[in-house]
Amino acid sequence: MSKLSDTHPPATAERTPREVFVALSGLIVTMFVAVLSGTVISTSMPLIVADLGGDQSAYTWVITSSLLATAVTTPIWGKLADLVNRKVLLQISIVLFVVGSAISGFAQDAGTLIAVRVIQGIGTGGLMSLVMIVVALIISPRERGKYMGVVGGIMAVATIGGPLLGGVITDAWGWRANFFLPVPLAIIALVLLQFTLHLPKTPKRPVKIDYVGAMLMALGVALTLVWITLGGKPDAGGFEWDSVTSFVMIGVAAASLIAFIAVEFFVAEPIVPMTLFKNRTFTLSVIASLAIGVAMFATSVFLAQYFQLARGATPTESGLMTIPMIIGQMGASITIGALISKFGRWKGFMLVGSVLTIAGTYLLTTLHYDTPFVWVAVFIFVLGAGLGMVMQNLTLIVQNDTPASQLGAASSNVNFFRSIAGTIGVTVMGSLLATQVSTNITDGFKGFVPTSPDEVTALKTLATGTVPKVDELPETIRVIIEAAYADGIAHVFWIAVPLAVVALIAIAFLPNKRLSTKSAAQELQEEAENVAIELAEAEVGAPVALVSEQVEEAERVLTGAVPVTRASLRKDRS
Repeated sequence: MSKLSDTHPPATAERTPREVFVALSGLIVTMFVAVLSGTVISTSMPLIVADLGGDQSAYTWVITSSLLATAVTTPIWGKLADLVNRKVLLQISIVLFVVGSAISGFAQDAGTLIAVRVIQGIGTGGLMSLVMIVVALIISPRERGKYMGVVGGIMAVATIGGPLLGGVITDAWGWRANFFLPVPLAIIALVLLQFTLHLPKTPKRPVKIDYVGAMLMALGVALTLVWITLGGKPDAGGFEWDSVTSFVMIGVAAASLIAFIAVEFFVAEPIVPMTLFKNRTFTLSVIASLAIGVAMFATSVFLAQYFQLARGATPTESGLMTIPMIIGQMGASITIGALISKFGRWKGFMLVGSVLTIAGTYLLTTLHYDTPFVWVAVFIFVLGAGLGMVMQNLTLIVQNDTPASQLGAASSNVNFFRSIAGTIGVTVMGSLLATQVSTNITDGFKGFVPTSPDEVTALKTLATGTVPKVDELPETIRVIIEAAYADGIAHVFWIAVPLAVVALIAIAFLPNKRLSTKSAAQELQEEAENVAIELAEAEVGAPVALVSEQVEEAERVLTGAVPVTRASLRKDRS
């Protein structure tokens, strides 16, 4: 037994708080870069799409392309983390992320930006998946809450500062500068990871990548999203819902997803191990993640549109307006994380968070272009607090109830399903928003007669279907456009309300298991030792079991657990 323990790296030993923070430093910068890259462009997205001549569908796909790439690659990164060097994987994902982000800054049209965002999304999939896996390796579930509270605070700085910084940069130097901002920070993250992150060696296992499953999953999900986005829009380069193209596309998508599920039962190293669904905690957490993902992604995408297109805010003002939601999410994440670490219990906090998520999504369905901002701030604060209580903790409880050898697959698949749901949800809501806005604008302009050249020019521009620059529209037209977008955005949030109810039900039925005090690295060491013992017993056979029984009997006698008798002595001698 001692030999086995000596062969393991010191990373499995208990770390001091200082050692944990040193190890987390590179991870914190990595997550900071990932979060900042999304928030720094969120407030300038309406301007980006308008400058590149895109329409509402293009707006949705600039977001969706990255989310789709993130979703499809997240389980692949997670599976690789169970097989090969996690530190190298993390560094590769940072490089891909930076390359995609930098090239995005040179895009000259919406199509190019959408394509390049795929590269950025692949890198983001690695960052979001691997960082949580690495944290689980070095910190036990019981202690993880308080450390993640600190990480959450740093991430809140990126989330709060990102929109503000993005707005200032956009107003000063243009939106392209936002894509170049993460590059120096990513270089710092790479250096810190190289010198501060020391992980236990990955157990040697045959590296078998499920390429067939990956291709089938990507094809099925991508075709489903394209079908949702272009269906019912023959005049905008799409097709009718009841057309041959529509039937073929959804048929191939369904066949691909069914084939993907079948393949996962037979391959040696499935991307989504179907055995995970035997775990009640994993299955219910996935269901809850599907619902939470829609609310999370929808608010990040559509709030920027609401503030800029329905309230005429500049990118900087739009960033300032999102602060209440970020404060709610940051405060809940840090406070609840500390309480979970202190008491070792999580379920009550997550149930409260689910209720707040339902309330927040419902309140957003009441938005109008002239809703007093103080009420808008209350609405998004409530939603942010709900998401902060639930989102990270879903991953935590899955990691707590999953064998360490399947840590990567389990963690990444919770994020995978959340990303898939968020991507599909944003696509559906974006498609519905485009239709709703078009209807609202048509109704709003019934009987409208332009009375100036500016109004005529504005109407011609709106007729092209491009996302308008609201602050440049004449006042009479601006009010109609703002009302159209506000009512449309409020309408699409009705999709998130019943899904939030589903999340509450799923969390209510989660097993209330106490959090472990062992890190994943310690559990992996124990698993390796148990496997070694089982192999030794299998090789030696019955004599090993007999010796073990004799040792146990002798220990009981020496401690006085049983009296020393002639029978016991004869048994020992035999």
